[in-house]
Amino acid sequence: MRLDRFLSETTPLTRSLAKRALKNGEVELNGEPIKQAATQMDPESDTVRWQGEPLALVGLRYVMLNKPLEVECSARRGFYPRVVDLIDLPKAERLKPVGRLDVDTTGLLLLTDDGQWAHRITSPKHRSAKVYRATLASPLEGVAAQSAVEQVAEGLLLDGEEEPTKPATLTLLSPTQAELTITEGRYHQVKRMFGALGNRVESLHRASIGELVLDANLPPGEWRELTADEIALF
Repeated sequence: MRLDRFLSETTPLTRSLAKRALKNGEVELNGEPIKQAATQMDPESDTVRWQGEPLALVGLRYVMLNKPLEVECSARRGFYPRVVDLIDLPKAERLKPVGRLDVDTTGLLLLTDDGQWAHRITSPKHRSAKVYRATLASPLEGVAAQSAVEQVAEGLLLDGEEEPTKPATLTLLSPTQAELTITEGRYHQVKRMFGALGNRVESLHRASIGELVLDANLPPGEWRELTADEIALF
């Protein structure tokens, strides 16, 4: 691997800044100052230091975040903070959300730089069930509640769609608190499903994906890396 590439992979430096750091004598390879960006090195056996600090390649990361309100899953900087800005890891910007949550939706969000792992979760073939808890604008009770449960189980035709939603499970925790389990990830699906039922979602929280449940000890805005057993769930 080229030394400038290694630096850009292991530090906040861009490729051009890595070349500048080399020219400025800030980098040592196996104890010797190196200024040539094209110098080849072996990440497994060579020792590289930048400004005296040893460097190592970042492996694949798997992160659970309790996403708070008014934080967005976009890679671009906009009006709201980005979820990656909450993650204090090297090269956090390389972490990609595994399925998005709206800016006004809270709860379990997974981030990773392992594209194959992310695909296994989001692929329609695997149908990882996602559980959402919604606060509704209008109460669902009696006959209306039973009808809503049955319609969700059969599949709802959403506005602008030609195919109904896959069978899902609606559990009413109270007249205005509902738990919805879906296996798809259509645009604003949960909100649109309740809209198709003549209701409106006032707040939405994702509780789990597949067998992975949001850590109850993780406050909003906090994160932790997944355990090996959690990673193996997908």
